[in-house]
Amino acid sequence: MTETPALPTVWRPRVTRIVAYTTAGVIMVALIVLAVVVAPQFKLLDRILIVAFGAFVAWVLHMLARCRVVADEGGITVVNAFRTRTLEWPEVLDVSMSQGEPWPTLDLADGTSISAMGINGTEKALAARQLTELRTLLRTRGEAPDPH
Repeated sequence: MTETPALPTVWRPRVTRIVAYTTAGVIMVALIVLAVVVAPQFKLLDRILIVAFGAFVAWVLHMLARCRVVADEGGITVVNAFRTRTLEWPEVLDVSMSQGEPWPTLDLADGTSISAMGINGTEKALAARQLTELRTLLRTRGEAPDPH
């Protein structure tokens, strides 16, 4: 049996964050340089719009990098790219992640399900450990059935 993780616990992908923030930085630097060295026929507004476009792309990448799953005494908070949802422990019945899926799915008591993008399936060993910890917490704090 896996040891129950201490609360609060935060699960987030590593590689996704590194790639997203590195890419955002490179894009911002490149577009700022472009705005400075662009041909003289480009006016100030054009240069501002070039940088603003870079800022928009960086914001989208930040929204993808901020994904996480937070477990505390009260329940689980799932922070996905554009939506955050807080659930009490009994609301989450189970968590599943089949081979090849990008992230796990939380099955909820109301019959719906939500993705938990904070656990990234491409990071196989890390995702497996995070998924096991989340399952352990669901068995000890929520309504999830014990598989044994």
